[in-house]
Amino acid sequence: MSDVRPYDALLLLSFGGPEGPDDVMPFLENVTRGRGIPRQRLEEVAEHYLHFGGRSPINDQNRALLAALGAELRSRGLDVPLVWGNRNWAPYLTDALREVHEGGARRVLAVLTSAYSSYSSCRQYREDLARSVAELAAEGRALAVDKLRHYFNHPAFVDTNARAVLAALEGLDEGVRASARLVFVTHSVPDAMNDVSGPEGGAYVRQHLDVAAAVAARVAESTGREHAWDLVYCSRSGPPSQPWLEPDVNDHLRELAGQGAAAVVLAPVGFVSDHMEVVFDLDTEALETAAELGLPCARAATVGTDAHFVAGLVDLVEERAALARGGSPAKPAAGSLGPSHEVCPVGCCRNLRADLPAATGADYVPPTVVPPTGQGGGA
Repeated sequence: MSDVRPYDALLLLSFGGPEGPDDVMPFLENVTRGRGIPRQRLEEVAEHYLHFGGRSPINDQNRALLAALGAELRSRGLDVPLVWGNRNWAPYLTDALREVHEGGARRVLAVLTSAYSSYSSCRQYREDLARSVAELAAEGRALAVDKLRHYFNHPAFVDTNARAVLAALEGLDEGVRASARLVFVTHSVPDAMNDVSGPEGGAYVRQHLDVAAAVAARVAESTGREHAWDLVYCSRSGPPSQPWLEPDVNDHLRELAGQGAAAVVLAPVGFVSDHMEVVFDLDTEALETAAELGLPCARAATVGTDAHFVAGLVDLVEERAALARGGSPAKPAAGSLGPSHEVCPVGCCRNLRADLPAATGADYVPPTVVPPTGQGGGA
C-alpha cells in the first residue's frame, strides 16, 4: 500500500529563474551573491535570458513537474500537500515551507530538481533549507525537513535518458546513425568543487561517468551496436584563472569534427529539464557550432515530466518514507555505484567558502524554536 508517513507535506525544491526582462539582473544577483562575480559577466549571462525574452523556461517546467507529481501521487491514493519553492526566485523556499506549516505540516520531504552530488547541486540547497527552517523557528514554527537520496542512478532516471538517446539517434540520417558518437553533457563546476563532492571527493564526475556508461549500455542493448561516448561540460561561469571541469562541449565538437566523426548525439544527462543551460548552451550555441562544422548533431530530451521518471520520483518518496518509519525497503540503482545515502555524511560536498549549517545532514543541529509572544511553547 502506498504510504508517505511520517511526512505530511512534500516540497519540490528548485533553482528558480526570471519570469521577465526586469527580473533577469535581480535574479542573477541572487544567484551570485557573495561570490564576487564581475558585473560584466552578469551582463553577459543576462543576454542568454534576454535572447529568450528575459524568461527562463525553468519555472514553467517546474509547474509542469509539480502537476505531474501531484497526478502520480493521486493515482496511488496519496493525498499529501505538495508545494514548490526556489532558492533564487519566487516562489521562494521559505515562503513555501511557511505555507505548508500553516497548513499543519511538521515534517516535510524535499524532492530536489538536481540528481547529483556537489556543493551547487546538493549542499547549497541543504544550506538554504537550514536557513529557511531557522527563519521559521524564529517565528515560532517548528519544521523538520528530509530529502530524497540522489537519484542520478535510479533506474527510472537512467532508463528515461536512454530512451531519449535512442529517439535522438532515430532523428539522424540512417547513413550516420550507426557510427554516431554519444556526447553526455552536464554543467561544469570548479575543479575544487568536484574534488570535495560527496563524502570522499570526486563524486560529481564519478556519478556522471557512471550514468553515461549505464545509458550507453542500455542504448547498445537496444540497437545491437556500441557507440563511443564522452562526458563534456557546459555553462562555465568562473574567472579564467579558476580551473573548471573540461572539455567544453563546443571545444569537444570541434575536436570530434577534426577527427572525422560522422555524427553526434548531445545527451544532457546532467539536467532534469530543458532550462537555460540546455536551450541556450546546447540548443543555441552547441548546435550552431555543429552546423558550422558540418557535423550532424541531434539533441536528446531531458527527463522532464516523462511518466516513467515521475513515477520513479514517487517511488523514491515512498522509499524514503519507509526508511523514516524504520523499514528496509528495496533501493534500486543502475550502474556500478549503488544507491546513494539519504542522510548526508559529515563534510559531504563541503562548502569551500564558509562552514554553514546544512539541513538533512548527519551533523545538522535543528534550531531552537522561539515561542510566539504571549505563548508558552513553540508551534
